Amino acid sequence: MESVVRGMAIYLVLLVIIRVSGRRTMDEATPFDFVLLLIVAETTQQALLGDDFSITNAVVLIVTLFLMDIALSYLTGWFPLFGKVLQGRPTFLIHDCTIDQRALRKTRMSLDDIMVAARAQHGIEFVEQIKHAVLETDSGITVIPRPQQEGAAN
Repeated sequence: MESVVRGMAIYLVLLVIIRVSGRRTMDEATPFDFVLLLIVAETTQQALLGDDFSITNAVVLIVTLFLMDIALSYLTGWFPLFGKVLQGRPTFLIHDCTIDQRALRKTRMSLDDIMVAARAQHGIEFVEQIKHAVLETDSGITVIPRPQQEGAAN
């Protein structure tokens, strides 16, 4: 039973820390982010297992973590406010062709990050061709181009 409680506690702590640390796209993970992830994984493993390194304990922990994930997905579906708190809301980085510098700082994104998504999604070459850029709750960036006639005026 102690393993189940440990698993639930670690899951919730990691979820809160990741949520509070801000959103960046997973595609934009830096080498530092990767090293941090490895260290957190090792530290978490030690906290989860304690002194019990048995296969049974590992299976119990794996099942607990998956059940926590499933339970939270149901809770976010049943209680939309809980989902907004847990997953956040989409953030406009560019809105009506205007770059929101505050949103960029808050999400630790850059124009380069937006342009990578713009090139990949629409072949956009210039920031002036973007009407909206939204950092989605899944950490992806959605780019909506300006209509041709609107972009031709620039």
